[in-house]
Amino acid sequence: WLPPDNMHHQWLLLAACFWVIFMFMVASKFITLTFKDPDGYGAKQEPLILTAVTKVEEVPVPEEKHWPEEFQPTGKAFSGNLIHQALVHMERLELLRNVCRDTALRNLSHTAVSKFVLDRIFVCDKHKILFCQTPKVGNTQWKKVLIVLNGAFSSIEEIPENIVHDHEKNGLPRLSSFSDSEIKKRLKLYFKFFIVRDPFERLISAFKDKFVHNPRFEPWYRHEIAPGIIRKYRKNRTETKGLQFEDFVRYLGDPNHRWLDVQFGDHIIHWVTYVELCAPCEITYSVIGHHETLEDDAPFILKAAGIDHLVSYPTIPPGITVYNKTKVARYFSGISKRDIRRLYSRFEGDFKLFGYREPDFLLN
Repeated sequence: WLPPDNMHHQWLLLAACFWVIFMFMVASKFITLTFKDPDGYGAKQEPLILTAVTKVEEVPVPEEKHWPEEFQPTGKAFSGNLIHQALVHMERLELLRNVCRDTALRNLSHTAVSKFVLDRIFVCDKHKILFCQTPKVGNTQWKKVLIVLNGAFSSIEEIPENIVHDHEKNGLPRLSSFSDSEIKKRLKLYFKFFIVRDPFERLISAFKDKFVHNPRFEPWYRHEIAPGIIRKYRKNRTETKGLQFEDFVRYLGDPNHRWLDVQFGDHIIHWVTYVELCAPCEITYSVIGHHETLEDDAPFILKAAGIDHLVSYPTIPPGITVYNKTKVARYFSGISKRDIRRLYSRFEGDFKLFGYREPDFLLN
């Protein structure tokens, strides 16, 4: 028999061992959750040819510039809004990763990192930022931000409107202009972001801008692209009115739309999917902003990129980013369920990847 003191010491030692083992298990679980591979969904894809493209090897690599230091767990106090915003954006990225892994949606969520994609991504080397352009979601303002950061102008107010989209004068290089090795380096190290909005509302915005209002400096939409769609998709050929939204929907929902896409060239960027524009399952983006919450997302993106002390996002007019459910339903009210379902089938990847609900008028 052991003396009472020795037994007491042995029990204390045994309890201490169990405590150490328990803490080790907890720490191991935390490390696994915190540092799991964020790129496990990456996979090599066949190139999606929209225009003449040059295949560039996909780069599913770990991100080195993802969240700046102020977003890392340092133990210091955070503002409640900053924590909330960080959690919102982490949830968006987690949803994106999960949908990218869904094999049933693979054809709608994956594309090649082709020249078509690289042409959409603008580069700010000075601050190590990549911005993928998704038209009809406020991209003009983000271009102005990058133009200022690149040093072409000292403030957003100084930038002439005709310069913003003139890529020979605005000082914004495209990622496609670099060598393969330089492209890979930037995709690996730079802060990367893009903006999305409800896919159907974006199509309505594109239709109104390009075929209804039609700026005079873009006559090809009304005089070349619209007639091409009408000839192929208008049921009543005796009608002489301009392109109708119903014609536009039939074109976009046609499984064989690509032969027209090739004829239209890069003008299709205003209505092709976010997947085709930015390859979100192949490129590990740092932040994905939503047009509907841009008032919160824009300042967050600037802070996450570490540039909030250098430039501000232009003032957003009240109500301009709010999703207009009534407007969307009105535009689709005269269109057959068959054509709407075909359209949704094409854009389903965009709805699922970015957390947008299937429209109510499709469920009824």
